Amino acid sequence: MTQSEPIIISPEQPGSSDNESLRPLKTMTTVIYALQTASFFVGVTLFVAIVFNYIKRDDVRGTWLESHFRWQIRTFWYGMLWTGIGIITYLLLIGYVILFANYIWMIYRVAKGWLNLAEGKPMDFRPYRERGRSYNA
Repeated sequence: MTQSEPIIISPEQPGSSDNESLRPLKTMTTVIYALQTASFFVGVTLFVAIVFNYIKRDDVRGTWLESHFRWQIRTFWYGMLWTGIGIITYLLLIGYVILFANYIWMIYRVAKGWLNLAEGKPMDFRPYRERGRSYNA
C-alpha cells in the first residue's frame, strides 16, 4: 500500500465497545456539520467549525470519522478559495456565477457528508470506478 492510498477503518457493529467510544466523536462530527450548515445564515460559524476540526483531528485519526473530518476541512478550504476568487471577479460579473456555484457546491458537500455520517458510512475519496473494490485489495 502506498502512502497516497487512504486507510479507512469501517464503522463498528452496533453495540460494540468501540462504537460506544466513538459516540462523542460522532457527536462532534455532527456538531461540525451543523455549524457548517448554520454558516449559510451566520458566516462566523464556518470558522468555529474549522477550529473544532483541527482541535479534534488527532482524536479521530485511524477511525472511519477521520474521512469526515478530511471532507469537512476540504469543504472549508476549497469554499474559501472559490469565495475569494468570486469576490475578486465580482466586478467582472463572473464573480456572481462563481459565488453562486460555490454556495450550491458547499450545500452539496455538507448534505452529502451529514447523510453519510447519519448512515454510519465513511466518506469515500477513491475515484468512482474503484469504489466497488476493497481498500485492502
